[in-house]
Amino acid sequence: MSDAILPFSIQIPQPDVDYLNDRLASARWPGELPGTGWTRGIPLGYLKELAGYWRTQYDWRAAEAQLNSYPQFTTEIDGQPIHFLHIRSGQPGAKPLLITHGFPSSVAEFWHLIQPLASPADDSGVQAFHVVAPSLPGYAFSTPLSTTGWTMGRTARAWAELMRRLGYQRYGVHGGDIGAGVSGLVAGLDGDHVLGLHVVTDPLTAAATATFLPGMAGHLDQNHPVDKLILDRMDAFRTEGSGYLAIQNSRPQTIGYGLADSPLLQLAWIAEKVHEWTDLPVDRDQLLTTVSLYWFTGSGASAAHTLYEQAHSSDWGVPPTVPQGFAVFGADETVRKLVAAPPGAHWTEFARGRHFPAMEAPTELAADLRAFFGPLS
Repeated sequence: MSDAILPFSIQIPQPDVDYLNDRLASARWPGELPGTGWTRGIPLGYLKELAGYWRTQYDWRAAEAQLNSYPQFTTEIDGQPIHFLHIRSGQPGAKPLLITHGFPSSVAEFWHLIQPLASPADDSGVQAFHVVAPSLPGYAFSTPLSTTGWTMGRTARAWAELMRRLGYQRYGVHGGDIGAGVSGLVAGLDGDHVLGLHVVTDPLTAAATATFLPGMAGHLDQNHPVDKLILDRMDAFRTEGSGYLAIQNSRPQTIGYGLADSPLLQLAWIAEKVHEWTDLPVDRDQLLTTVSLYWFTGSGASAAHTLYEQAHSSDWGVPPTVPQGFAVFGADETVRKLVAAPPGAHWTEFARGRHFPAMEAPTELAADLRAFFGPLS
């Protein structure tokens, strides 16, 4: 295995772009029962409008150029191709920061976050960062998956190796969703080199996580009002919100055929979750760039396989001992009952935003990252 780090540029062939447009133009649409709204999935009118915008107004080449404005690289770690953005700040005192996206997302989630981190507008004494943003194994250009077994723990070991190859002796880690899990595992296994761990969450994500993370909800009491709200949200996720996960956790190959062959299914698969998991508007072009990355690389199927791997893994690593920071978006009192923040942990609550704060509230998230990592050394 070579440790080589190679420059990378996104260059999707024009026939692939034309094929996407042709498939969207000739899409077959299902019927829809009246009055169902969002209760049975993404509504027909909503998806038709979004697919029409994707086909006739969204500019993939502009998005490609924007992504290519960031230095990108690939390397092979543990037999797996790893793609990553690496933006070095020009400001003195910049700290390395490894940021990890989740599902269903991509490095395009960080479009509006990277610049404030690497080059803050107010550069007088404001903490800046050298930003490293990898694509998770099986996602976008970290494909194809080399083998089975790409759990969050294996990814965390690959991330620690990536930072070693980049020459960073001390670095911070940040993430949300799967990225939060991977970041926590990196902090646990590579604590001698990790400055601190910063994660984002929201009340519904915390409740959903408690349905499968061992022991997270074991202390809750049905007779306590706040605990009951959490338990009700957990039940709602199990019965109404977890279908996408159940399919990928059990039959990733089967759903993979549809995700690889139908741009309409790939669009619906991602757009439904972004709609359900946000409460602030997101940049439509930014959303469609992530969908396009999944489509052009065929990574909807391989991303599903990594969810399967984690669902069948008991490797949750060791608890980190580094300083920890938590940013809760759309905060209410339930998150404190679920998240076991250590004494003295940095804790910030924001009234708005939810699952994708890098897209919903990048200014607030960047400020919180600076506040947390700034004093650490």
